[in-house]
Amino acid sequence: MLVDSFGRVATDLRVSLTDRCNLRCVYCMPPEGLPWLPKPELLTDDEVIRLVSLGVRRLGIAEVRFTGGEPLLRRGLPGLVAATSALSPRPEISLTTNGIGLERLAAPLAEAGLDRVNVSLDTLDRDVFVRLAHRDRLADVLAGLAAAAAAGLTPVKVNAVLMRGINDHEAVPLLRFCLEHGYDLRFIEQMPLDAQHGWRREDMVTADEIHRVLAGSFTLTPDDPAERGSAPAELFLVDGGPARVGVIGSVTRPFCGSCDRVRLTADGQVRNCLFATEESDLRGAMRAGVDDDELAARWIAAVGRKRAGHGIDDPAFLQPDRPMSAIGG
Repeated sequence: MLVDSFGRVATDLRVSLTDRCNLRCVYCMPPEGLPWLPKPELLTDDEVIRLVSLGVRRLGIAEVRFTGGEPLLRRGLPGLVAATSALSPRPEISLTTNGIGLERLAAPLAEAGLDRVNVSLDTLDRDVFVRLAHRDRLADVLAGLAAAAAAGLTPVKVNAVLMRGINDHEAVPLLRFCLEHGYDLRFIEQMPLDAQHGWRREDMVTADEIHRVLAGSFTLTPDDPAERGSAPAELFLVDGGPARVGVIGSVTRPFCGSCDRVRLTADGQVRNCLFATEESDLRGAMRAGVDDDELAARWIAAVGRKRAGHGIDDPAFLQPDRPMSAIGG
């Protein structure tokens, strides 16, 4: 098992398949983009499957989420999903995506064994979308959401980040939209993971603010906290349910004490936290020819060094060098 020194067990593996993205969201990267990882540095499909298989069969991983960058840009994605689905015990398989290309790929991914998707949608306004993402692709994202629902990739989850002065007026419209279409909405506090290192706490729309705005238009009732487990979202029944909305207070309401996640970057580094400043190299060990016993031992040792929390409130906190696009969600 992947157990850290605080007794937390990692059962949820986030696998970044690429650092590339076809959007330029302001909370992630500059409009001109970033230098991408050279292809030889990326894990091959076979290397991804070897590590995922090792995690599932020997180290207790029960959930695998493919992330990016934008994972739909990975040419071999359906094959990776199919190979993961064939593992025994079979893990739950999900995907975090910006939705561009999902209209075309939702059905093939569902057929390959994908269980569900999380789609980023920060606005319903085309002009605001362009301002946030520097691309005119809102229609593609909405089409991708509809295709995911039609393909049975349910529950379809929507992730929204509110930016002060840009889209913070859209909390209620976003929730109404998701209720109408049967999507599960999660609001996420903006985190210090932008490549520009321009994050400022005073610019962040907090979990308390989001709740206050939503409560002005809906009756929000706290859901059973026992059902939350290690999930990052604090859930509320909307107008008595059964629909729910989640608020992920990564900064102001950290949930580090129940974290069960471990991350694998597109270039084969183990990361214990989005905000980790240390990584452990599995790619180099694989390419040097070590066997699965040695790989497992290295992975176990890496997770054993996981810190107690992300430390954002620590005066000595340093934003990680890698931006979100190079870490994975």
